[in-house]
Amino acid sequence: MKEKSVDRATVQMLQIAKSEQLETIWDRWEAQQPQCGFGQLGLCCRICNMGPCRIDPFGSGPKRGVCGADADTFTARHIARMIAAGTAAHSDHGRDVAHTLLMAAEGKGSYRIKDSQKLRKIAVEFGIGPDSKSDAEIGKSLARKILAEFGQQEGELTFSHRAPKPRQELWRKLGIMPRGIDREVVETMHRTTMGVDTDYYNIILQAMRTALADGWGGSMISTELQDILFGTPTPIRSRVNLGVLKKDEVNVVVHGHEPLLSEMLVVASRDPELRKLAQQNGAKGITLAGICCTANEILVRHGIPVAGNFLQQELALATGAVDAMVVDVQCVMPALVSLSQCFHTKLIATSSKAKFPNVEFVEFQEEHAIESAKEILRRAIENFPKREPRRTQIPDESMDMIAGFTTESVFKFLGGRYRATFRPLNDAIMDGRLRGAVGVVGCNNPNTPHDWGHLTLTQELLKNDVLVVTSGCSAIADAKCGLLRPEAAYQYAGPGLKEICETVGIPPVLHVGACVDNSRVLTTLMEIVSEGGLGEDFGRLPVAGSAPEWMSEKAVAIGFYFVASGALVHFNTPFPTLGSPKMHKLLTEDLEKIVGGKFIFEVDPLKSAKAILAHLDKKRAELKLKETMYTPVYA
Repeated sequence: MKEKSVDRATVQMLQIAKSEQLETIWDRWEAQQPQCGFGQLGLCCRICNMGPCRIDPFGSGPKRGVCGADADTFTARHIARMIAAGTAAHSDHGRDVAHTLLMAAEGKGSYRIKDSQKLRKIAVEFGIGPDSKSDAEIGKSLARKILAEFGQQEGELTFSHRAPKPRQELWRKLGIMPRGIDREVVETMHRTTMGVDTDYYNIILQAMRTALADGWGGSMISTELQDILFGTPTPIRSRVNLGVLKKDEVNVVVHGHEPLLSEMLVVASRDPELRKLAQQNGAKGITLAGICCTANEILVRHGIPVAGNFLQQELALATGAVDAMVVDVQCVMPALVSLSQCFHTKLIATSSKAKFPNVEFVEFQEEHAIESAKEILRRAIENFPKREPRRTQIPDESMDMIAGFTTESVFKFLGGRYRATFRPLNDAIMDGRLRGAVGVVGCNNPNTPHDWGHLTLTQELLKNDVLVVTSGCSAIADAKCGLLRPEAAYQYAGPGLKEICETVGIPPVLHVGACVDNSRVLTTLMEIVSEGGLGEDFGRLPVAGSAPEWMSEKAVAIGFYFVASGALVHFNTPFPTLGSPKMHKLLTEDLEKIVGGKFIFEVDPLKSAKAILAHLDKKRAELKLKETMYTPVYA
C-alpha cells in the first residue's frame, strides 16, 4: 500500500478498506488502466454531433476532425473549456458569498459583518464612501457593485486594478484585461463551439482573460468577502489527519468548498442544547472536522481540525466513526453514496447545485442558515447510537499545525503591530537569505502517490532557502507531515530560511487557506512589488507556483491566471496538449515572451524543484541581486 500514499493514516485505512472489500478511488483508477491515449494527448473532440473525432498523431490515420479542425484547435479548445469550467466554479462560489453579504447588510438571516475595517477598505476601491456611513449601508452598496461585475459587459474588473501598472498595461495591450466574469466564461464557451474560433493562439489569449477573471475576479471576491463576513484569519493552532475523529463523540465531517453552511455548523456545534442532546444519546460531545477546502475555511478562522484532503474523503467514512458527512459543492466523489451505505453514516447533501441519488438532502438557504445547521447536527447526533463499535477503526495519526496566514498578517508578523511592513521580506530576498518564494498548491490525484509530490517538492525548496506558501489539499498534505509547525524550520529549512523563521516565529510553510484563497498570493505579491527593490511587475520577482498532484479544472484556471500575471508555474503531468507541438511550445516557451510567465511539466518532484530553483536564480540575476548567502543543496 505504501506506493499509493506516503501518509501513514491513509496506508492504514487502505489496508482496512481492502480487508473489508471496500472500493476506493485507487481501485477505480487501476480499473481504468490503460486510460485513453487520445484523451491524454488532447486529440479527441466531442464538441459537436459529427464526432466524436480523433486525430492520429503518429500513423496514417486522420489528421483533422470531420469539420476540419486540427490538433492545434483540438487542444486549445480543450484547455480553454477547462479554464472556463474552473473559473465558473470559483466565481459561482464568489457570487453566493456576495449575495450573502447583501443579505447580512440588509439584516436578514444569521450572518453579520465581522470585519468592518476590511469592509471599508474594499469599499473605497469600489468608489464607496464616506466613512460616516454605517456598515450596513456600505455593505449593501459594496455587495450590489460586486454582483454587477459578474454580468457587466464592458469596462474592467475593479480588483484587476490592484495589479502593478505595467501588468495592467500589458493586459490591455494584449486584449486580455478581464471585463465581466460571466462574460469571459460565456465568450470562451462560444469561441470553442464548432465553427467559431480555430486559431489556437487566439483561443489561448481568451482563455487567459477568463483565468484572470477568476484570479482577479471570482476567487478574489470570494476571499475578500468571506473575510468581511466571517472575519479575516489570523494564525491559529489546530490538528490534522484522520486521528482527529473521536470514538466517544459525534463526528460530523464537512466536505466541499463553500463555507457559508460550515460557518453556521461551527456555531451550532457549540449550542448547549445540541451538546446536551449528544450526551443523552451516549456521546461525550460533538467533533466537527473537515475535508478539502471547506476544511481549510473553518480551520483558518476557528481552528476546527482537518480530517484529510481530497483522496482521504472515502477513508474518513471507512473509519466507521463518521456519523454524518455534510457536503456542498466541488470535489465531492459520487462514490461516497455507495460507500456511506456500507456504514451507519448519513451522507447529507445541502446544495441544489449538487444533488446525489439516494442521499438525504437538507437544502441550505442563507436566510435560515442556523436552522439548517442545527437540523443537520440533530440528525448526526441521533445517528450516533447506530455506530458499530467493532467496525470503528480510527488511525492514531494526527499532527499539530498553525494555519491562517494572510496578506494582512504577513505585514504584522514581519514588522510588528505598530510598524507593519513587507520590508523585512523584501530585504531577506535582496540580501540572499531567501532565494525566493513559491506557492505550492492544488489537488491530489491517484495517478501520483498520495501527498508524495507535495511533500518532496516542498522539502527540497525549503532546504534551498525558499519560503513556501500553500493552500488547499497541498496545505493539508504539508500539515500532516508537520511542515506547518515553527519547529519544522530546524528540520527542513536551509540556514537563511531557518534564521527568518526563528526570528519571526513562523513555520517555513505558510498556510493561506482554500483554493480560492490563492488570490491571497496575488495580493501578497502586489505588496512585495509596492514595497520596492524587486522590480515593478510580478514577472520580475523570484517567485513561482506549483501544482504537484493536480486533478481539477480549477487548478488549470489557477495556473493560467498566475502565468498571465507573469509567474513560472509547474504542473506534474502535462495538460492534454501534447498532441499539438505548437500548443505545447506556446505554453512552455512562447508565453514567457508574451506575458512573462510560462508552464513547466515534470512528474519527478526533485527535477521540478531543480527547475524552479534555477528560475529563481535567473530572476535574481536579472534583478542584479546579491548572490544567495548559502550554497544550493540540490538533491
